[in-house]
Amino acid sequence: MSEKFQTIVIGGGPGGYVCAIRLAQLGIKTACVESRGSLGGTCLNIGCIPSKSLLNLSEEFHKAQNLSSKGIEVGEVKLNLSKMMKNKDKAVTILTKGVEFLLKKNKVTYFKGTGSFKSKNEISVKDSQNKETLIQAENIIIATGSVPVSLPEIEFDEKVIVSSTGALNLKQVPKKMLVVGGGYIGLEMGSVWSRLGAEVHVVEFLDHITPGMDREISNEFMKILKKQGINFHMQHKVKSIKKNKSGATVSTVDKDNNKKDFDCDVVLISVGRKPNTNGLNLETIGVELDKKNRVKTDKNFRTNKDNIFAIGDVINGPMLAHKAEDEGIAVAENIGGQSGHVNYDTIPGVIYTSPEVASIGKTEEQLKGLNIKYKIGKFSFMANSRAKAIDNAEGFVKILADERTDKVLGAHLIGPHAGELIAEIGVAMEFGASSEDIARTCHAHPTFSEAVKEAALSVDRRAIHS
Repeated sequence: MSEKFQTIVIGGGPGGYVCAIRLAQLGIKTACVESRGSLGGTCLNIGCIPSKSLLNLSEEFHKAQNLSSKGIEVGEVKLNLSKMMKNKDKAVTILTKGVEFLLKKNKVTYFKGTGSFKSKNEISVKDSQNKETLIQAENIIIATGSVPVSLPEIEFDEKVIVSSTGALNLKQVPKKMLVVGGGYIGLEMGSVWSRLGAEVHVVEFLDHITPGMDREISNEFMKILKKQGINFHMQHKVKSIKKNKSGATVSTVDKDNNKKDFDCDVVLISVGRKPNTNGLNLETIGVELDKKNRVKTDKNFRTNKDNIFAIGDVINGPMLAHKAEDEGIAVAENIGGQSGHVNYDTIPGVIYTSPEVASIGKTEEQLKGLNIKYKIGKFSFMANSRAKAIDNAEGFVKILADERTDKVLGAHLIGPHAGELIAEIGVAMEFGASSEDIARTCHAHPTFSEAVKEAALSVDRRAIHS
């Protein structure tokens, strides 16, 4: 006999486990199915968390190498990569075990195995020994995340041709790394290995990095990364990647059809991710997918089957862990009879390089496209006393506000702790705040957040320190 639940969540990533916990909090008997063997999904296991660990450790290594210029004399600084990797793995283990504890604490039944639909109310779970368990539920939520995309006819071996997964587990620092794609993941991983000593080259098909980001921030970001030693080859298309004894040769052509070959030890392909819907058996039960293989849902995350929902990377929208979490809570509350919703206009995006880059709301380009008249306020970290005091003053804060109402429409930051500073603007936007509301809020001195206040003052041309 199949064990019966009220709701089953397929996927134990940020969207899935958060959804399962919220369902249980609402008194709904819930099961969570995860194939990886550990909870937390891509984010905790092979994404956000291990990459942030390496970003932090590589930055510490880089700082230690340059301490003498700041009056701190140290001996020779050496890299112990295997110890660094163990530190990263320890952080991952602690956090994934923590999620398992949270499911137990909230009385969510956790099934380790691969879930697929037997019918619209029944899920087959096959464990690592291929032993099958059948479970049933009134409602089922698909939260199976995404997987890296490669280039046509090129397969990851995770040693020479790597995805972000392989880039987090290299056994030695490459002499030369080629990153295909100038997006968030490629630039973060490129930064890690550049700081640890690799010569890093980025090949990008477009004429700018971080597509979709405010162009002024994108241009500044590229300028700073170049200064840090990362090489950019814009408007280059990869034609082939051929492995050889020393690594690989990547053949490209530029916009004028000029050919250029790159010899490197490691190629990181970072051209995006795709929904992980394979193996769910969706075709059997007739759940509709769109042209990009994403699960089609309505505004309440319901598919064309009344009792089946989907959230996170498998549906439309930015592939971000925090977006999936918000959707997980919203769908749980909808199933529980409440009114869950997600405000997609206030979902921040952050790149955890040094300096960090953060964005929320509309970009200038989007506002122009929508014919919305706007005002701009900008403030440089060069004029921020805290940033100058610690010699970390690259970048600026940019706030976009409605020309008529002064309502904050978006904000874009590059600089120290940008990923934390963006939260203040997110709260302001959720409350429909004006730039003057931010400007008239007292900010502690000396803090990085004063740059946000000054940018808000600058919207009406009244910044004090610039």
